[in-house]
Amino acid sequence: MGRWQQIQNYLLGRLLLAPVMLWTVVTVVFLLLRATPGDPVDAIYGGRAPAQVKEALRVQLGLDQPLLMQYLRYLGQLIQGNLGTSLTEPGRTVGDIITAYLPATVELGVAGFGVAAGLGVGLGLITGSRPESSPLAMGGKVFSLVSYAVPLFWLGMLLQLWLSVGWGWFPLGVRFPLQEVAPAGPTGLYVLDSLLAGNWRQLGIALHHLALPSLTLGLVLSGLFERMVRVQVRAGWRGDYVEAARARGIPPGWLLWHHVLPNALIPVVALLGLTLASLLGGAIVTEVTFSWPGLANRLYEAINLRDYPTVQGIVVFLAVVVVVLSILIDVLTAFIDPRVRL
Repeated sequence: MGRWQQIQNYLLGRLLLAPVMLWTVVTVVFLLLRATPGDPVDAIYGGRAPAQVKEALRVQLGLDQPLLMQYLRYLGQLIQGNLGTSLTEPGRTVGDIITAYLPATVELGVAGFGVAAGLGVGLGLITGSRPESSPLAMGGKVFSLVSYAVPLFWLGMLLQLWLSVGWGWFPLGVRFPLQEVAPAGPTGLYVLDSLLAGNWRQLGIALHHLALPSLTLGLVLSGLFERMVRVQVRAGWRGDYVEAARARGIPPGWLLWHHVLPNALIPVVALLGLTLASLLGGAIVTEVTFSWPGLANRLYEAINLRDYPTVQGIVVFLAVVVVVLSILIDVLTAFIDPRVRL
């Protein structure tokens, strides 16, 4: 069987498993929301409405039905592509909420991932190519441990207090200042839309507001990349093929960039799948800490307001994104690394 046929079979297996994973996420979220104390009707009316009004709304929302009927009704809506309508924003569908808030989350996630990958891979190359007892190698180990262990919300508040409140370098609490005209474009990503429009002023403002949240998120995730690259680079230097290349007189710099680094980055590609979940979890904490108007922050608000459809819809959407990207990354890893058994 050819390798392409193996990859096709592997992809087919993952695609068949994906609906089961999504159904599990949908079911768990549905049950957890209804197991937590509180009433969404009270969250909507604030507990001040008459009992008859509350009961009428409960009937309208289908909350008076048995749990099984609510579950089957929700599954039927999902199969039709209907994520529901927000309880706290009457008339606004969950799909509209996702469309409105997703660009801010994507922009923060991509920027944070860029900081994490760039800083982590760079430090991993430097520390992995040095002796283990050198100050640089020891510093890399300390950095990876600290960045992995530090609470993201604490680091975010510390950087805000230090760089924003203390030194005034970065703005707080907004994605774009209200007194300025925000970039208008097809993507909703302020940085990309500014580039497409060639508006360098808007680009500078967007990057200025994005810098501190993405730096915070990237710093916390960078330790994973640093440790992985450092270990792989160190193992690569001890490989037989590197020793043979050294014996032929190939310069160390050429060995690092053309032999050691390509092999060291293969596990990093596999690490992307694990980083996705951390990235989404970190985005929620980062958006709440920085009041970033993204999808994760909107999810946090919906949880507090007991907005069942919004919470379920956002979680299902994020689960689909994670599953799809994980499958693509697994297939990419299998394609570029012939040692992976399919």
